Amino acid sequence: MTILVLAALACALAYLALTARPASLLRTALKTASVALLAVEAAVQSGPLLLILALSLCALGDALLSRETDDTFMAGIGAFAAGHLVYIALFLTHPKSDTALILDKPGYAWTLVILGIVMATLLAPRAGDLRGPVLAYIPIILGMGITVLALPEAGALRWALPAAMAFIASDLILATERFLLPPGHPALRLTPYLVWPLYWSAQFGFFLAFT
Repeated sequence: MTILVLAALACALAYLALTARPASLLRTALKTASVALLAVEAAVQSGPLLLILALSLCALGDALLSRETDDTFMAGIGAFAAGHLVYIALFLTHPKSDTALILDKPGYAWTLVILGIVMATLLAPRAGDLRGPVLAYIPIILGMGITVLALPEAGALRWALPAAMAFIASDLILATERFLLPPGHPALRLTPYLVWPLYWSAQFGFFLAFT
């Protein structure tokens, strides 16, 4: 691993120790740097511009979500939605992309569709003022999860599908934590330590797949 990737990993591990603590400048800096440094390394390695842009948008989303207010949460959702749209473009424009491959895993695709319907049904009455952005975000991230199937599972690209699955899992747990579990629920002690490793592993997986 390069120095920048090791620095990104160090920031990610340091943030994991703080993930359940209240918002702070240190917490924001570590969370943002853990993905921003991957974007910088992708640029250093002359990686695809779409990868660099997607990682940068997600790093911006991390900075916003780390502040833990409704306004920054909404803005963070917007940044991540934009990041997922860029990932979709990256998957579909890759030289080895073949949309016919999506049909090879109908069970996976239909599972995501059903998951999206279930989550939208559960979240709609519970998301309050964030209902619009949350419901708009669901098809975007699931679209990312489906279009990644257009990539062959060979060489470095084999990391793309598990990365997408980890990303979706982290967002599913985050939505459950924020909107579905009541305050004081015992699971809330665990969820932060599930969301972050899944999320960062997803970003690192995309980095590995395309650099």
